[in-house]
Amino acid sequence: MARSGRLEPIQDDGGNVSRGKFNSKQYPWEQGPYLQGDIKLTEEQAKNGLLNERYRWVDATVPYVISGDFTPEQLAIIEASFEEYHTKTCVKFVPRTDERDYIDIKSDQTGCWSYVGRIGFKQVVNLQTPECEFCGSCVRYTGTPIHELMHAIGFHHEQTRWDRDDYVTIFEENIDPDMFYNFDKYDEAYITAYGQPYDWGSVMHYSEYSFSINGEPTILSKPEGTPLGNDEGLTDVDVAKINAMYNC
Repeated sequence: MARSGRLEPIQDDGGNVSRGKFNSKQYPWEQGPYLQGDIKLTEEQAKNGLLNERYRWVDATVPYVISGDFTPEQLAIIEASFEEYHTKTCVKFVPRTDERDYIDIKSDQTGCWSYVGRIGFKQVVNLQTPECEFCGSCVRYTGTPIHELMHAIGFHHEQTRWDRDDYVTIFEENIDPDMFYNFDKYDEAYITAYGQPYDWGSVMHYSEYSFSINGEPTILSKPEGTPLGNDEGLTDVDVAKINAMYNC
């Protein structure tokens, strides 16, 4: 079992995202100090698995509020991320009325991060906004909000699958030693792939250079040559797994 990571963000945690370059080889959500870059777990989740249906959103409906300071353009990206789910899955994001459990989408300078699944009461999905023209951001493309929302509905990263070593090679010599734990695998008692094939291009997959200490790849497909992850949207496999989780 991987360590649970920090339970509370601190203001300086957004520094890596803020300094992120437009030509960065990593996705924004990989640049945080949390578990696997962008995951925050409750203490209970660190001990139990997301096969537990208590972490599902009731009726596949996720109430939300947006309390972050987003520009109209950034709000349009968030809305487009919702629409990706509405068009391709049965999961719906709806403005909160009086629901007890809901997500609060913030824009704090603490990086791109989310809890995994419904944890109860208010839970934050943070999408850091840029502080300057050339600063990094979690709302530059739809892929990052889509990624964080997929965490929020109950999914971990694709490369944490128990069978991942059949499909990717991990280059430990290129990983920052302090970040080895981010490449832990979960066993089948903790997560499920719902019978779907390994998805190199999943919006939930690491990039080739995640947590590299020397600029060399840390993870490559088997055989090499298949790009990892994407910053655009849900793949067919992502969609199939979401609809399976929520019995669509």
